[in-house]
Amino acid sequence: VQLQASGGGLVQAGGSLRLSCAASGRTFSSYTVGWFRQAPGKEREFVAGISWSRDSTYYADSVKGRFTISRDNAKNTVNLQMNSLKPEDTATYSCAARAGRSIDSLGLYDYWGQGTLVTVSS
Repeated sequence: VQLQASGGGLVQAGGSLRLSCAASGRTFSSYTVGWFRQAPGKEREFVAGISWSRDSTYYADSVKGRFTISRDNAKNTVNLQMNSLKPEDTATYSCAARAGRSIDSLGLYDYWGQGTLVTVSS
């Protein structure tokens, strides 16, 4: 499966952005998807994940209550709604997918897309 993240940009602190992860190549509905981010000079970190069955979601503590992950299997997309953005949310955000397994926060995914840059100004 091929993944493409989009929707990044420059936003002021307190603002919102909606990222999308578009998939092609296989039946996306059977894949668990995670969003990760990496800021300059820092290690990649887990942001949010959604199971293939949509019955569970999981968020990093740093984004809980501000970010919402959702999926539209008919459109082969997973979205990440980011509200109340903070300067520390500045990073390149990437989506990843793994077939039919639970959400993983360690990066153990089979497929990765290119990232989209989110910059939050103070």
